[in-house]
Amino acid sequence: MAHTLTALEETIGRSLKSAWGTILTGCAHFLDARKVLRGSISKESRQGLDWLNFFLADIQTGFGAFVAFYLADLGWDKGEVGLALSAGTVAGLIAHLPGGALVDWVPWKRGLAAIGIVTIAGSALILAFAPTFGLVFVAEMLHGITGGIVTPAIAAISLGLVGRSAMSARTGRNNAFDAAGNALTAGAMGAAGQYISKSAIFFGAAALCVPALIALSFIRSDEINYARARNAGVGHAAQNFQRIFDLSKNTSLYIFAGCIFLFQLADASMLPVVSENLATDKSQSSSLLMASLIVTPQIIAAMLSPWVGYYSEKVGRKPLLLIGFGIEALRGVLFAVNTSYPMLVVGQCLGGISAAAVTVLTVLMVTDLTTGTGRFNLIQGFIGTVIAIAAAISTGGSGFVFENIGHLYGFLILAAIAVAATMLLWMTLTETKPGKYLD
Repeated sequence: MAHTLTALEETIGRSLKSAWGTILTGCAHFLDARKVLRGSISKESRQGLDWLNFFLADIQTGFGAFVAFYLADLGWDKGEVGLALSAGTVAGLIAHLPGGALVDWVPWKRGLAAIGIVTIAGSALILAFAPTFGLVFVAEMLHGITGGIVTPAIAAISLGLVGRSAMSARTGRNNAFDAAGNALTAGAMGAAGQYISKSAIFFGAAALCVPALIALSFIRSDEINYARARNAGVGHAAQNFQRIFDLSKNTSLYIFAGCIFLFQLADASMLPVVSENLATDKSQSSSLLMASLIVTPQIIAAMLSPWVGYYSEKVGRKPLLLIGFGIEALRGVLFAVNTSYPMLVVGQCLGGISAAAVTVLTVLMVTDLTTGTGRFNLIQGFIGTVIAIAAAISTGGSGFVFENIGHLYGFLILAAIAVAATMLLWMTLTETKPGKYLD
């Protein structure tokens, strides 16, 4: 008996020692990540960029999901809602390529971001004051156009501030603040929609643009390296742009774009379809239920994004992106077979994991694939165009597809598309992380 107790004590001791070692290793990794995140830029610029991402959260998923919810509550059918959302994505499609080229060409990155923020405020106020059929389409188009300017401008500012070697950590931090802002914004908008009015959602979105402009003003323009912000080479090559013809020979870029297209085709309409179903229930708490579906994945993405950036330096980009794609397929299957609200929340938790991986790694892999070209933001615009095309097809067609074949088969089709994206990534794309950074 005594021998057994001694063996048990030794086993427990080894387990505690192993657990303590794991905790210490995790803390060391955390402190290492924090050191990388701080970089060499000023505290003023670093925090300005943090809070710019936080307050610009309404340009992300929450805004679009609430538009679908808002219009469905006003009596629009699924087909009309899908067309309205598609108007925004098509406008973004048109704007992404010229917007990315403009961000590469114009040194005044902060000015471009400011123009985009003001446009977001205008589109939100249109939806709040005059949600007529024609003006809703105008608002959605204005909102879509900003994605072609603001998104690459923020990425360019980030790269110009920290450089390629710290871009993984910085991108993870950007997405963490963006997701945290999305979570807070969705919660506040849901409460406003529930207890004040549905239009209050968009007054809040417009109001958030004011602190976003203030945060933007804190980023020091003299710390943004113009050549680095467009991922140009070093030395004399910093002044050059790679010819479009030469850039078009990069086959990895096309493969990556194909993977992102399929992923977005599966992902873009999942939450809008769920939100329309909630709105048509006319439940007294539907606004709060919708808000929780938006908040949940954003909280998860906020927690995971910095670690996605950090571990992409340890294990590479591809393994983490495969995980993100695979989880999206599982999410589609879950939504297909179970429509209870708790399972919708579980599905959104999976969406948060997937979003953290895909959002962060998309920026990082574009950075990898454009190193030394000076075309970082143009290629961001290209990928943004691919995403916009996929989102337009997904949101525009999903309403009609779900009406004709039903909920189960509609979500199973989306899950199958996510599986196809995962297989394409696994079989054709090589690791993009470089062995050594230019800077």
